[in-house]
Amino acid sequence: KADKSSLPTVISPCVCPAALWLAAAVEVHTAKEVVAVNGTNQRLKCTFSSSSPVSQELSVSWNFQPEDLSAHEPVFYYLKEPYQPPSGRFKDRVTWDGNIERHDVSIMVWNLKPSDNGTFTCQVTNWPDVYGTIGEVRLRVVQKVSFSEIHFLAVAIGSASGLMIIVVIVVIICRQHRRKARDRRMEAADTER
Repeated sequence: KADKSSLPTVISPCVCPAALWLAAAVEVHTAKEVVAVNGTNQRLKCTFSSSSPVSQELSVSWNFQPEDLSAHEPVFYYLKEPYQPPSGRFKDRVTWDGNIERHDVSIMVWNLKPSDNGTFTCQVTNWPDVYGTIGEVRLRVVQKVSFSEIHFLAVAIGSASGLMIIVVIVVIICRQHRRKARDRRMEAADTER
């Protein structure tokens, strides 16, 4: 005859992982798309929230999927301290730009090239929160700022300049009206004398 008290012990390993996954999961937050100019540097922001306090075993993995959908490449790894990739396209081109205490696990990619077009993924595990979302950032490296951005900048500068000119004209007109009114008063006072 089976002892009923042993039944929860048999069932609990099957139930607990699912319950832990639902209750304890890391949420990762990134910008969905970033546009950067060829030859510049770009910060790829990644933050996280966790139901557990920041653990000494917290780890961060950044990977890269090129646009041609070839194999994923390691970009950066963090476990107690940052580790740069020993080889590959991002060797000596990626630095840690995060702050674990602020739940920020961002990196900086230097000297961007068109071959860096693709999707960067940011994954965080914070024991016991080992499950969770993976953040994605699609990077587009362009040769120069697009016309729409230049157009927007020109319109903004032009509008500000136009507004300043209008303000100066209004001030000048107001001063002239005051001067004319003062002159009229002085003429009226002279006439009365």
